[in-house]
Amino acid sequence: MRQMKSLLAIALAMLMLVPSSLFASSHREAPITALDRTADVTDWYAFVSYDHPDRVTMILNVDPFLEPANGPNYFPFDPNVLYEMKVDNNQDGVEDVTFQFRFNTEIQQPGLFTGLVGGIAGIPPITALSGPGSEGLSLRQTYTVAMVKHGHYTCLSCNQTLYAVPSNVGPRTMPDYQSLFNQGIYDLGASVRVFAGTVDDPFFIDLGAAFDSLNFRMGVGGVLPSAEDADDTHNYAPDAVAGYNVNSIVLEVPIAMLTVDRKIHNANEKQSVIGTYGTTSRHRITVRRSPNPENDLGPFQQVQREGNPLINELIIGTGSKDRFSMDDPKNDAQFSNFFLNPVLATVFSSIGIPVAPAPRTDLLILAQYEPPICPGCGANNAGPVADLLRLNTGIAPTPVGSQKRLGFLAGDLAGFPNGRRPVDDVVDIAARAVAGIPVDGTKFGTAIGDGVQLNPEGYGSTFPYVMPANSGRDSVHIGPGQAGCTGQPNGICPVP
Repeated sequence: MRQMKSLLAIALAMLMLVPSSLFASSHREAPITALDRTADVTDWYAFVSYDHPDRVTMILNVDPFLEPANGPNYFPFDPNVLYEMKVDNNQDGVEDVTFQFRFNTEIQQPGLFTGLVGGIAGIPPITALSGPGSEGLSLRQTYTVAMVKHGHYTCLSCNQTLYAVPSNVGPRTMPDYQSLFNQGIYDLGASVRVFAGTVDDPFFIDLGAAFDSLNFRMGVGGVLPSAEDADDTHNYAPDAVAGYNVNSIVLEVPIAMLTVDRKIHNANEKQSVIGTYGTTSRHRITVRRSPNPENDLGPFQQVQREGNPLINELIIGTGSKDRFSMDDPKNDAQFSNFFLNPVLATVFSSIGIPVAPAPRTDLLILAQYEPPICPGCGANNAGPVADLLRLNTGIAPTPVGSQKRLGFLAGDLAGFPNGRRPVDDVVDIAARAVAGIPVDGTKFGTAIGDGVQLNPEGYGSTFPYVMPANSGRDSVHIGPGQAGCTGQPNGICPVP
């Protein structure tokens, strides 16, 4: 009983740690990435692996709203971008362990009109990422994985060739896409696994309603009825991201590879807590030499980052978004004014939802390492105000089937904001934290939400936890007036 009370206390406090910006996902949130989509970080996830509680899985998703049918080149990773996963393990807001991913593109058949073809003109269907069955995989990408720790560079993939899984063109070209997806899972040894490729975008939101000044659909969204709020298995509003793909890098590593002392700790020890985020970077100088390939010079310059979902998109002012994207988390105190009086809270108040009064110092100061999420932290070792997705690796994963979309609000301690899993409904959780009005000191009483409760394409229950890409020939998107809202009469999504 004492342990349960302690865990519940951690749950409440972690919920209070959610910054006011966590209302959606970072899809094209800043001017610099609106013009540079391949370097746009759409989502960042970090959680204790469901089936390996001694490991952490991190997912870096980039390049938003990929239309599955958009050939002929589809959506390869950008060879000129450095993709990185960063971990702070000593509570100073600075990365201590970094994983780097670099991609290389090869054109196997330069005479083909498309990057992916099969089942016609004597070219067999694509059934493999390399060797026989890969003849139609003309545009093919390989990649490398490296770890940088204490200034020491270690190549984790040098003993094998890693292939990125291409987009799902359709059943004629790729008759067994699930097999291609599975071939993209690599064991690098020492309990490290990696996957990279185009996948179904796991994020879910009624994006149109959210960005139309929270113009939620009649009877759906805003303040949810209790029956809808308790339902994790149906969607009552259209998921604007349904049917779109995203490029995903997934890495699973032992917890001991990430902690400050290379040990596994229980939830009551500060050494169990890590702060994580993902970044994309480009060389400082790029020379366009058409028709010759571009020439990249100088050190890498960060283009985009994400820790918690959507600080940049819905909290940071447009004039500061690019600076936020390119700066380091340790310098986030410069953006404190956006947190002290979040516009989103003002919007909630204008539509009749009670919110905590400004200045919202609760949202600012709790962006640091503080107990109980970080036991033993605080006082002189809270670290700087920093946008980091903090994960207590000592909290065991919730079994698949028992996970709750509302994470801590539903008593699921392994969910957001203790890290983030694909199943976590960060839109609803964060909206309630923005309101900031607790009831009985245990939960937020106003059931704010958008009516989208899950990803209609589902979730992976084992590594890499993402789902295969939607078919270019057969995929569909879900919009108002269309089928796809399983919680509504006849499954039709509401229009008003």
